This record gives sequence, structure tokens and C-alpha cells, in this order.
Amino acid sequence: DNQIRFVKSALWYHGYGRPELYQLPSDGSAGSRELLLAFSWLLHRLSLLEQLLARNRVKTGDETSVCTCEDDLPDSQKGLTEIAPEYGPEDRVDVRYLQWLNGRLRFQWRSLHAQHQEQCKLLHKIHLFTSGSHMDQTLGHFSVTETDLVRQPENYKQLLQLLESETLQLEAFLEWKQLESVYWQWMETVLDNVAEEGNPCESQDAHVETTGLPEVTSRCPWADGLTEHIDRLSRDLTTLHHQLQKLVTHRKAAWCEKVKTREEELQKEGFPATARKIQESVELKLQDLTYLCAPRKNRAHGLCRLVLRSKHPASKSSWGRSVSQEPVSAASAAEVIRELQMREASLGRELKQLREECRRRLDEIAEGLDGVICVTP
Repeated sequence: DNQIRFVKSALWYHGYGRPELYQLPSDGSAGSRELLLAFSWLLHRLSLLEQLLARNRVKTGDETSVCTCEDDLPDSQKGLTEIAPEYGPEDRVDVRYLQWLNGRLRFQWRSLHAQHQEQCKLLHKIHLFTSGSHMDQTLGHFSVTETDLVRQPENYKQLLQLLESETLQLEAFLEWKQLESVYWQWMETVLDNVAEEGNPCESQDAHVETTGLPEVTSRCPWADGLTEHIDRLSRDLTTLHHQLQKLVTHRKAAWCEKVKTREEELQKEGFPATARKIQESVELKLQDLTYLCAPRKNRAHGLCRLVLRSKHPASKSSWGRSVSQEPVSAASAAEVIRELQMREASLGRELKQLREECRRRLDEIAEGLDGVICVTP
């Protein structure tokens, strides 16, 4: 029962919204076709097989994760935030508890960062001491796995078994790719049968469909009251839409009046000083625009193998996805650091702007409070 409830909760979390699956009995006595549909949905939505191959891949080299892309959610994660629960006034948490959690999280991040720095130091020692020992001149040094095999040759049998298992998985994946079209054609026939069988049930038992979602949400504690929240959000969005239309009209009139007043002021005061300030503001915004419009081909993403920078011309690249003698696409550590520094500066400017906006809103709220004195930290 616990496994079945866990599977239903996991599918609900990933956005699977077919009510028939959540109405299945908890003893597993029925629902093989619903499980097949759910599995096929995961197969297509989350790229399940590719994720399993990536997780079970045998890592013989020293790799690290590099990402200089935007903060867009991957395809497999899109939609997860759309069904996130909304907490009401009765579910509010003490702010002091949240502060304690934030402090604990910061402490864990610092510990993780310190461990990562120690790991980088040890990797550098291994790469430096084994420099020139590797047969592949593009690398020039051993990885941790290769160094362990040199020190303990008897461990090669276990590594060989892992490589053979990975080879079998890759062969099975290639066979699946050849027959994948047949599988999806079969799933189309299954869906057609489900649609044909579902029509008479909808006409006879319409009340079952209306009561399906409450039963689903009752099985998932965090999703309780999701339908009511959606209805309330729909009404709030409609109200906000009308308010925004009025606000846009008011702001447009105020902006036109402000521009007209500013034009009169510019005619009176010195124009060069004002133009200089505008130019500085435009240059600051252009820096962010240049970063956002940078070609995506120069942005690294994914796992890259760590290669020690050497003075030899054969190993000029410090990061690479391949270890062959052919020219490969590589990302220099200096380039990644420079890219991340630009990103940090852009996020810092955005954070400063958001803080000023929050401070301004707090000042507006404080002005409406009688008998309260707010001191800016």
C-alpha cells in the first residue's frame, strides 16, 4: 500500500492528471492499463531512459558539472511549479522557524563548498603527480579511477563488470530506439480503446467525474484543496486584469505629463549633464543586453571532464567532453569564470533593484500606519 501511494504521489507531483489512476484500489488488484499509460507518459515527458543511462554511466574520468545557460527550467521540470500548493492563512509558518531553516541551509552550503574546495585540491595533486603518464597525450595524466587501478590492480575486475553492464544497457537502448515507433503505435491503439470505453461511462456516471479530484487530492496531503485554490486564483486574475487596465491608463497619462514636465526642465537647466547621466544608464543596461544576447554556442552545459592545463601544445584545452586526438569543443576554466562573473554582476544589479523596490513599498506601507516608527536598517 505504501508503494502504491508513493507512486501515485510521485506521478501527481510530476503533473500526471489522469483521475482514473488515482481512483485505483490500494491493493494493486486492478489497473494494469492505467499503469501502462502512466509509464508511457513518464517515458515521453521525462526522457526516462536517457536519465537512467546517464545515472548508471560508468565514470572513468574526473568530471564536473558546468552550466552557463539561462535559468530556464528544463523540459522535464516545466509545469512542476504550476501545480505547487498554495498555503492559506491557517498554514502560515513562524518566521523565526524560517530564519532558522535559512541559517541551517547557509551552513550546509558553506560546508559543501569547503568540501568541494578540498576535493579540487586533491584532484589537482593527482593530476599534477601523474602528469605525462597517460597514453593519450590530450589528457596527459590519470584520473582518480585510473590512479586507483594502478595502485590496486585487482579492482579492474569490478570495473570491467560495470563496463560490461553499461554496454548491455546501451545495446538495449539502441534496440529500443529501433522499435520505439512500434511501441508508440501500439500506445495509440490503447488510447483509442480507452476513449471508446470511456464515453458510455461519462454519460452514465457523470457524478463520479466531478468527485474524482477530491479523492485524488485526499491521497496527496500537500494537494488538498487544489481545486478551490485554482478557482480563487481564476477570480483573482480576472480582478487583477481589470485593475491593471485602469493602472496602465493612469500610468500612461502620468508618464506623458512627467515627460512634458521634464522637457520643460531640460530647456532651463544644463542639457549636457542630463545627457551624460542618461548615457551612463543606457550603457549599464546595454551590458545586461550584451550578456543576454551572447551566442548560445559559447555557453557550456552538462558534465565536462577535468583536464589539467599544460604548457604542451597537445593539451591546451582545460575542459573537454572528449579525449580523442581530434580537435574537440572545450571550455577553458578562465572563460567559465569570466562568464559566471558577468552573470553574478547582472544578478547583483537585479538584486539591488529589487531591494530598492521592496524598500520603497515598505515605506509606502509604513506611511499608512499610525503611531508606528520604522527605522531603516
